[in-house]
Amino acid sequence: MELRHLIDIAIEVHPPDVLGDFPTGERRLIRFVSGTFEGADGLRGAVADGGLDWQVVRPDGVIELAAHYWLRTDQGDAIEVIADGIRVASPEVAARIASGAPVDPSEYYFRTHVRFATSSANHSRLNRILGIAWGERRQSTVHIHVHEVL
Repeated sequence: MELRHLIDIAIEVHPPDVLGDFPTGERRLIRFVSGTFEGADGLRGAVADGGLDWQVVRPDGVIELAAHYWLRTDQGDAIEVIADGIRVASPEVAARIASGAPVDPSEYYFRTHVRFATSSANHSRLNRILGIAWGERRQSTVHIHVHEVL
């Protein structure tokens, strides 16, 4: 299996809305405010307002991620993004991220698989690929680095 860089996405997020403790862990909702993206073949544009990341913080500290949001290219094309994954950090590293301190992404594990959907003829190949991403969580932003699985 080979990977090829596809797209980098920077997302501005609201602080988490904590929905409470459920039997499988604490539920949180992260609302996306805005952002930008840039990738292969001149793919670039903005992250649309209104995306969401539903999270479950499991008793073992692992955070399950389920994000669903839209990208809008500079040409006006809409691209749907669905990403599922996990983030694992020690309590100390998680506290540093939450405080806004710089944390190197090598200090925690943040991986997702990514699917795209679009009606755009210009980007229709996105409908037929699977992406694998690694992420960086900062206090008010998330940076996602997506690679196409070849």
